[in-house]
Amino acid sequence: MKSSSNIDINKKIVNNNDNNYINNDDINKNNVNKINNIKNNIKDINVKDINSKDIKNSEFDISSYDYLLPQKLIATDHILPRDHSRLLYYDSQKKEKQDLIFKDIVDFFSKGDILVLNNTKVKKTFLKCKKKTGSVGSLSLLEKISEKKYKIALHQRNPKVGTILIFENKQKAVITKANLLDFEIEFEKDPNELIEKYATYTLPSYIKSENTNKELYQTIYSDSKKENSIAAPTAGLHFTEELFNKLKEKGVEILFVSLNVGLGTFASIKVKDIREHNMHSEEIEITKEVADKINNRKGKLFLVGTTSLRTMESFTDKNGIVNYGKKSTNIFIYPGYKFNLKFNGIITNFHLPKSTLIMLVSTLVGKNEILNLYKYAIGKKYRFYSLGDAMFLNNLDL
Repeated sequence: MKSSSNIDINKKIVNNNDNNYINNDDINKNNVNKINNIKNNIKDINVKDINSKDIKNSEFDISSYDYLLPQKLIATDHILPRDHSRLLYYDSQKKEKQDLIFKDIVDFFSKGDILVLNNTKVKKTFLKCKKKTGSVGSLSLLEKISEKKYKIALHQRNPKVGTILIFENKQKAVITKANLLDFEIEFEKDPNELIEKYATYTLPSYIKSENTNKELYQTIYSDSKKENSIAAPTAGLHFTEELFNKLKEKGVEILFVSLNVGLGTFASIKVKDIREHNMHSEEIEITKEVADKINNRKGKLFLVGTTSLRTMESFTDKNGIVNYGKKSTNIFIYPGYKFNLKFNGIITNFHLPKSTLIMLVSTLVGKNEILNLYKYAIGKKYRFYSLGDAMFLNNLDL
């Protein structure tokens, strides 16, 4: 299908008024008028209940985080060298943006600054399979239950308990549980050989190209001891050894935290009111050494990716002190959230419409501003999503 022009898309992304967005003051006035009208007819009205239901065009309405993107701007492969991807730089205080190359981030760092990245490693979990009927499908291994049993995400039509799946090495498995999105299979024998030889990385469903180099779907700094993620912390895919060396030469300290990215990172929100969304849980870790260095820093604090931010915020107390240890988190950050962690900037990719990630970055500079930046990026033909270009939100006022 031929994509719409950028002009048409931009008209659909925003609402038509003087500021290109609906004015929240007008929304609040409309809500008050509605409440007053109801009060005239009903006694003992619960105003809070009305506000919780009347969310159209508010910060909590899922549809207000939507935008349209031309198919051709969805990145289906990596830019090489990695640090030659494009970078949209945005100064939150000055309200200024610049079109740069990713390696230019060095210019915004000074001696004593700290840069935090997620060093999780992506495991190969994606396997092609087919039914006895010949119907082709695939699955992603999520969790090992026993030697032969796994929890999986199944990409197959009409999955039922008892269905036999046949893999590329002719090994078989049977579906033992099929409940909405909760699936389990049992292999006829230990699948280690199958996994080692045939498993690849699970890429997002919007990456359709068979030519995508899946082997590059790994950060250069991933820790082999932390091979627990279904998906990559994609903001980190832009870094190279040369770029790290230039940052270190300026006196920037590179630190690592860990968040095991789960399949829930691809999950869409199914509710209209985002406050009703149940966030997936993921395992996180910060060492004492890293926490101490962050707490005693002299310079600025910068984060790479939403996973690093969610990890850091989950370990930060109300006094702004970063704690350490291992635990799970299902923290959901959306506009109205008050950060305990004080940091100066974040490097992140361009996220999917109506995703928890676009809500997170909207919390940092405002939803309208994020949508304006995305509109600008579309007009400038930036590459979007996991394998796309990056955005650097700096000088944040948190």
